[in-house]
Amino acid sequence: MPLTPNTSYFDNFGHCPVCDSDVTFVSNSPWFRDNYICVNCKSIPRERALMTVVETNYPNWRELKIHESSPVYRGASARFKQECSNYIASQYYLGKEPGSSVNGFRCENLESLTFADNSVDIHITQDVFEHVFNPYAAFKEIARTLRRGGAHIFTVPLVNKTKPSKRRALIDGDGIIAHLESPVYHGNPVSKEGSLVTVDWGFDICCHIFEACKLFTSMIHIDDLNKGIRAEYIEVLMTVKPESAINVISEPTS
Repeated sequence: MPLTPNTSYFDNFGHCPVCDSDVTFVSNSPWFRDNYICVNCKSIPRERALMTVVETNYPNWRELKIHESSPVYRGASARFKQECSNYIASQYYLGKEPGSSVNGFRCENLESLTFADNSVDIHITQDVFEHVFNPYAAFKEIARTLRRGGAHIFTVPLVNKTKPSKRRALIDGDGIIAHLESPVYHGNPVSKEGSLVTVDWGFDICCHIFEACKLFTSMIHIDDLNKGIRAEYIEVLMTVKPESAINVISEPTS
């Protein structure tokens, strides 16, 4: 339960969907997104929200082929690795052979994946797509490699909310980073330099995904203290590849 309004500390008892345990959730800060943790598995709200969406929509996830790009070393990523026998974790290592193994990870660039067509059941990305220079290419590659009935389940901070998504940086024709806004960096598990934020996404991300790959995306917002899910920018997005191809009927010609 919350303590007095004058403190920034909060704790409550509940059931963590990541470690599947009755636990206490604790935050030492009013910024719950990064600080409201499960004392058992150290997961944070967006990870618990993502795990809930996976469990709800793909309860057989342990039997599926799951690829996760740029996983962290805790929470949902740790559980996928431990319980899914066909879990593939990847990082992008500039200059390394795509598809090769580097430091225990598969080297993959989301903009040009080495996976075969229709070969992955679930792609997972957690706070990755705000760092992709060509998200349209990445969305197309994910759609290409998903099996029918599969999904891209992901989190990305939708900081612009109802405002249009906005580019912060891009690669120019000479391969040089062009900053359109003051540079902002987030933590990177494989680089001390951090990851440059390239896009401030808004709720219109679903339209951008459809424009890129013609797949529909659901935006799921969960607010459930019993599961330790409460914070800003913890929407989970799920882009599903239909079980069967959609038949398009052409207009008759005269």
